[in-house]
Amino acid sequence: MIRRISSDSPYEDVIGYSRAVVAGPFVLVSGCTATVDGQVRHEGDAYEQARTALRIALEAIEKAGAAVTDVVRTRMYVVDMADSDAVGRAHAEVFRDVRPAASMIQAAGFIDPRMLVEIEVEAYREGL
Repeated sequence: MIRRISSDSPYEDVIGYSRAVVAGPFVLVSGCTATVDGQVRHEGDAYEQARTALRIALEAIEKAGAAVTDVVRTRMYVVDMADSDAVGRAHAEVFRDVRPAASMIQAAGFIDPRMLVEIEVEAYREGL
């Protein structure tokens, strides 16, 4: 069974995607940025953008019926690797005890140049 979860992202309808997809025991969360109510938050602050992106991703995980402890993989995309410490610190605040497989990748840029980080999250939970 596949279930799709939407959010208030203005990009979902324009691009044609879901915030998250539940496929069997997996919850796959699309890339999350610091876009809230259609506006990029925390311009110039990678740490706060990462915290916001993680909050949005975890809200989708919870909406799917899973929890932060079910997260098995994250991908952090940053425009500038100079922000890697700040993004890593935000990630560690959430996942220090969970320890998912993780990657941090430099990206050429995002759909809005004010975005500094985008984060994908995947969870696994039997019985979803």
